[in-house]
Amino acid sequence: MMSDRTIWASLPVPAVMIADDDTIVDINPAAEGFLNASTKTIRGTPVWDLLAIDYPLEEAFARARAEQTPLFVNDVDVGSGMRAPLQCALQIAPVAGFEDRMLMMISPRELAGRMTQNHTVKSAAKSAIGMAEMLAHEIKNPLAGITGAAQLLSMNLHADDLELTDLIVTESRRIVKLLEQVEQFGNLTTPERAAVNLHDVLDRARRSAQLGFGAQMTIEEVYDPSLPQALGDKDQLMQVVLNLLRNASEAAGESGGKIRLRTFFEHSFRLRRADGSGHSLPLQIEITDDGPGLPEAIKDDVFDPFVSGRENGTGLGLALVSKIISEHDGWISVTSVPGKTTFRISLPRADRTH
Repeated sequence: MMSDRTIWASLPVPAVMIADDDTIVDINPAAEGFLNASTKTIRGTPVWDLLAIDYPLEEAFARARAEQTPLFVNDVDVGSGMRAPLQCALQIAPVAGFEDRMLMMISPRELAGRMTQNHTVKSAAKSAIGMAEMLAHEIKNPLAGITGAAQLLSMNLHADDLELTDLIVTESRRIVKLLEQVEQFGNLTTPERAAVNLHDVLDRARRSAQLGFGAQMTIEEVYDPSLPQALGDKDQLMQVVLNLLRNASEAAGESGGKIRLRTFFEHSFRLRRADGSGHSLPLQIEITDDGPGLPEAIKDDVFDPFVSGRENGTGLGLALVSKIISEHDGWISVTSVPGKTTFRISLPRADRTH
């Protein structure tokens, strides 16, 4: 027969055992991963000091303890000093045979709730990109003819009229550049995945950014030195980080700003698909800037093709980022408020087991 400890260790969601003085008695392995802390280091810590819950829970918790009844709270942000908040459901119940103990189970809902919708969006996006790629090929040839004709006309025009032909040439070249980006998006090769040191990727991207488009930015590094190697394509992941750094730099403008690159390990982070399957994505990269934040109108659609918050933006940079991470069996999400935008990338480790 299974022992109580075996059952406790096998629980698939983070679980916290709480004493009658609201201190933590025990946490299971899933909770250790969720909190990025060991049982030994947080045993005896007041639960409300450790967990940051976006809900006035203490009074309801005390009432549930007094009445020995369960308590359920849905869709609240739960975090700690060790990790960023995730939207979760909380299940709290008294422990049979222990009147002074309460059990809190934390079920992250952020991934599961989005997968079905995300699959539909990606299917629609794939169709849109296929159509755009076909149109790009068909449009580039006549555009080349229009550009050539405008250049020939300009040879016989008075200087006062050259502005019009110059406009035709300039705009035609701009459209060709956009079409080339569409074709690049559609022709992205399958990643050649191998063991990758994510800190090497981040350092290369940081140096490249600071020598070019991000010269006005201050970039801070907060790395977990024990982070295992990821399973990925080094060059494609470099492209992802560069795109995100470019976005942050462009949002800040010429006045500059601050970008924080952070890595950490989150044992409990799993990608669950609509069919119930899933795999572990414990390697986390966060890229945070202090810019104005994403426009409210596009905040939920920034990874869709052709969605852009900038004038003359193509709306393909973040869509390409999303596509690359998806091809890596990873996950990318964003949270944004004025003064803080964080893109979070979750990747499998090189020696992953499903």
